[in-house]
Amino acid sequence: MMTYRKLPHGEEKISVLGLGMGGIQNTDPAEIEAVICKAIQNGINFFDLCGGGAAIYAPFGRAIAGKREQVFFQLHFGAVYNDAGEYGWSRDWNRIRETFAWELETLKTDYVDFGFLHCVDEESDWAEIQRAGILDAVCALKEKGVVRHIGFSSHTPSVANQLLDTGLMDMMMFSINAAYDLECGDAYGIGTTGERADLFRRCEAEGVGISVMKPFHGGQLLSDATSPFRRALTKNQCLQYVLDRPAVLTAVPGVRSLADLDALLPFLQTTPKENDYAVIGSFTPQNAVGNCVYCNHCQPCPAGIDVGLVNKYYDLSRAGDQMAHDHYGKLAVKADACLQCGHCDSRCPFGVAQQARMQEIAAYFG
Repeated sequence: MMTYRKLPHGEEKISVLGLGMGGIQNTDPAEIEAVICKAIQNGINFFDLCGGGAAIYAPFGRAIAGKREQVFFQLHFGAVYNDAGEYGWSRDWNRIRETFAWELETLKTDYVDFGFLHCVDEESDWAEIQRAGILDAVCALKEKGVVRHIGFSSHTPSVANQLLDTGLMDMMMFSINAAYDLECGDAYGIGTTGERADLFRRCEAEGVGISVMKPFHGGQLLSDATSPFRRALTKNQCLQYVLDRPAVLTAVPGVRSLADLDALLPFLQTTPKENDYAVIGSFTPQNAVGNCVYCNHCQPCPAGIDVGLVNKYYDLSRAGDQMAHDHYGKLAVKADACLQCGHCDSRCPFGVAQQARMQEIAAYFG
């Protein structure tokens, strides 16, 4: 069964499993339409429309005809297409505006749920967006109701923090997976383990939702041969990992066919045991040992403590999230119930000293 998470700066309830349309442009249009229809039938209501080609938009528009209010999607200000329908990007507002108008017309809608500043990876990208007046123009579209929420896509924590500083962002699209977070990924896995964790916690504290790209590390995590850990994870483990990060609302893996969609849908029926990604603790680099990742592999706690959730509320509260502080106060069983039995310490694959941490958390919240 699909689970939905509410956008903090809005009323939208977003499916935890979304779809990325970046690689489906070469698929037959009828199949593209069928993919969208089947996704919606299975409760998926969130789509990233940064297409690898212009061919995705017409079938998507047909698929959502009569269902517009049931779906949410991202369009990217900066993703453009040439006369052959091939993807490119631009910081020229006139060209971006023309592309956006064409996208709305082709999709047969008069608004976009999430208007994203596209691919803001370098400080120079952010500077150019401001210099070209793109952010101001998107804000004007929001005032007119053409853009419902403003967001951005990035791979770089330091640059993402600069966009968050504006106070204008409702959503961030970011590349998250275990390889990137543990500093074992490719060039898109930017930032240290701590910098990335701090960014996610800041988003949670400030009510900025995260949509996740690259949850499978471009498929590399799914094979022993290509995984940087030399051990494959399942799609379910990868999806659960990203959905357990602070502020994450939805994971948007890319699909190219109905078969790709069918390979994702079993996640909606899996058990916690099937989604348990604690195995990554066996190949966690030394610089990440001792950090709780909220996996709850230590469960069940003899005292009834939800150890992962208690740790998450503690980390978020320390990052300035007052709501996390309040949520902790509403827990039926808190850290001070710890029996100091050692059960969690013995089961933690990440080497977290949870007994000591429960004492620390209990003292913090008082």
